[in-house]
Amino acid sequence: MANQAISVAPAAPSAPFQKWATAVVLAWLIPGAGHFFLKRPIRGAILAGSVVVMFAFGLLMRGAMFEWLWTSSDMLTTLIYCGGHVANNAAGIPYYLATWMGYTQPDVAGHVHDYGTKFLAGAGLLNILAMVDAYEIATGEKD
Repeated sequence: MANQAISVAPAAPSAPFQKWATAVVLAWLIPGAGHFFLKRPIRGAILAGSVVVMFAFGLLMRGAMFEWLWTSSDMLTTLIYCGGHVANNAAGIPYYLATWMGYTQPDVAGHVHDYGTKFLAGAGLLNILAMVDAYEIATGEKD
């Protein structure tokens, strides 16, 4: 029993850094572009449409963009605002276009704008899942 050799399977060669990094950066900046780069046009079109439509619905519902709020003494509030800001940034070009064009949430009463805020953050979170998917396809972990 002491003389048994333990065989370790060699690690599969990973994809070059440039290939998966390009796919992930493209997937972040332009929703669906990472999948188009990886020759997955149908999946890329579905993801691009989903992220852009979700973001557009959030804007139409006059949702608020999260701002980086690090000054609060309440840790939960800080976590929510910083996480929301990261989620908004993860939407890529739609977020930056809306910000550069001067989008701000008007002061409105009601609950619809709260749903819009969730749609805006949800679009970014969906794009994060698209980036992870592009990474896994580029490295060969997923077909």
